[in-house]
Amino acid sequence: MKRLLLIGAGHAHAVVLRELAANPLYGARITLVTPRARQVYSGMFPGVVAGHYRREQAEIDFESLAEAGSMMGSGGMVVVDETTCMVDLARFFLQFTAEESCGKCVPCREGTGHLVDILDRICAGRAELKDLDRLEHLARLIKSTSLCGLGQTAPNPVLSSLLYFREEFEEHITLKHCRAVSCRDLLVFRVIPGRCTGCQRCVKVCPTGAITGPRAEAHNLDASKCIKCRACYEVCRFDAIAGDAIVIESRGRHEQL
Repeated sequence: MKRLLLIGAGHAHAVVLRELAANPLYGARITLVTPRARQVYSGMFPGVVAGHYRREQAEIDFESLAEAGSMMGSGGMVVVDETTCMVDLARFFLQFTAEESCGKCVPCREGTGHLVDILDRICAGRAELKDLDRLEHLARLIKSTSLCGLGQTAPNPVLSSLLYFREEFEEHITLKHCRAVSCRDLLVFRVIPGRCTGCQRCVKVCPTGAITGPRAEAHNLDASKCIKCRACYEVCRFDAIAGDAIVIESRGRHEQL
């Protein structure tokens, strides 16, 4: 997750969201979504089992949030922008609930782990479209058969993400594309020769020796050695001499070019 904002309890959430839409933080666009919008944001009320929702589909009160498949929780809100992968976000919350399961009932103990496994495959680009049906079926089964509130609400982030952001799941599977450029297994790092100044800053920070090249000449990046740690990207991006020559692309997008 690259952009994350916490809005504490006691704030007028609707007012804050309108302000965020009009005045994005750090250059990130947080938009109020229409069905045709490409840049989206999601709101989620803690705890982690609250589920996601889109602003235009719910007023911020107890009843409306419940109808949208979310809940008020503690009254705080998590807001993310288009640089956050909704598949990875759902996995993040499911990993937490799977670890927190007490293990008393089978649906929660075993089911949440299976949900995480499916989400792992989707984020890695190894899933099939029928895995989405498996994911939804298993989530509803866990929700209806678990003994306590943890298991009954643990699938909420998955179900709400599938409801509002299903196209992102499908892109991970069919196109091997993560629009947020977040899922490591779906990323490609490359050096743009025309921008590279040959300063060797990336060579020095690369832990695997994936980047090579003499000083003052464009460097080369060996994808077979790259572990996608982002060290080269960070030093190149924020160093005035380096020239912002390293870019990160989604694998699906890279293959189309």
